[in-house]
Amino acid sequence: MALDEAVMESVEQNKVPPTLRLYAWEPPCLSIGYAQPFKDIDFIRLNDLKYDWVRRPTGGRAILHTDELTYSVIAPSSDPRVSGGVLESYQRLSSALMTALHSLNIPAESQPNRAGTRDRLNGAVCFEVPSNYEIVIHGKKLIGSAQARRKHAILQHGTLPLWGDLTRITQVLAFSDEQNRKDAATRLLSHATTVEMVLGGKLSWQNVVQAFIFGFQSELNLELMPTDLSEREQLLAEKLVQDKYTHPSWLERI
Repeated sequence: MALDEAVMESVEQNKVPPTLRLYAWEPPCLSIGYAQPFKDIDFIRLNDLKYDWVRRPTGGRAILHTDELTYSVIAPSSDPRVSGGVLESYQRLSSALMTALHSLNIPAESQPNRAGTRDRLNGAVCFEVPSNYEIVIHGKKLIGSAQARRKHAILQHGTLPLWGDLTRITQVLAFSDEQNRKDAATRLLSHATTVEMVLGGKLSWQNVVQAFIFGFQSELNLELMPTDLSEREQLLAEKLVQDKYTHPSWLERI
């Protein structure tokens, strides 16, 4: 999260070009949304499993980052590929995500724009309900995404579960009793899926990376150039880790 914000600040100040990041998490990490209560987390279970946790700069609900590909797109707010309102830019970026998945023979669709969709996001788990223009297969959520906006820059990041047990997240969230935990796991499996569940087998992480590069290049008319983070971005990310992303004033802000 610190790296995403460091890149966003650098893009906003015209220090680096618009950026697509593709990454994974080690060890597994539970992320909660900007406005999500940290008391949604069962810290005893989280510590027993040796998972990290972090608060995202974007909205939405909890995600357990493991066995997945995470993407982030950071661009100036004036860039026509992300300009306009939240839903407008979501729709454009969803087209790139769908192109990537279609190249892997995954029959993905974009969730229609339905009034009141976000009002139904009253649970703790992000993948329980697809939001407008998120990626679904037969109604089941496959990619969950969220945005953060500054005056001159936009960040959208999201996660694609590749394989593994989606219900693991319910083991590290707080429930009033074990029956509610089991019910949440059942609901999650009925509303979300993974690449492995769709295809009946695993794709390599690197193959999915290449598909995402293809999707963003072809759909958004980009020429992506691989590069390392700048020294400025690395130093800024380190400062953000220390001053924000490991600090109680951010982690426990609500």
